Amino acid sequence: MPRYLLSVFGAAEQTEFGGYGSPEEMVQAFADTGAFNDRLEREGVLVFVDGLQPAVTATTVDGQGERPVILDGPYLETKEHLGGFWVVDVADLDIALGLAGDASRACRGRVEVRPFHTQDTVSDLHRS
Repeated sequence: MPRYLLSVFGAAEQTEFGGYGSPEEMVQAFADTGAFNDRLEREGVLVFVDGLQPAVTATTVDGQGERPVILDGPYLETKEHLGGFWVVDVADLDIALGLAGDASRACRGRVEVRPFHTQDTVSDLHRS
């Protein structure tokens, strides 16, 4: 089956409650996201899930020149950043999009869906 990356994005500027308006909202979002993760495991479609440290902890490496250039910080300076992701193995894009809607609701953030470069996914895209 094709694999899809479901990436969740949030504000780069975080409060003491992350990107949430209150501690209660943060706790509920974590609980809802945990329940969503459990569902993906029960359905047998979860490959991997994790959250990321804030974008300011990133290091960017450009090895295209004679020597690698190492820069502190993310590759792009933006108002939003990648905060976490799921890798799912599902039958098609429609299922991945449905899961992304549920993921977005659970974590209270926008979720981008992107297929991996596998043979099944490439074939699926050519049929569309």
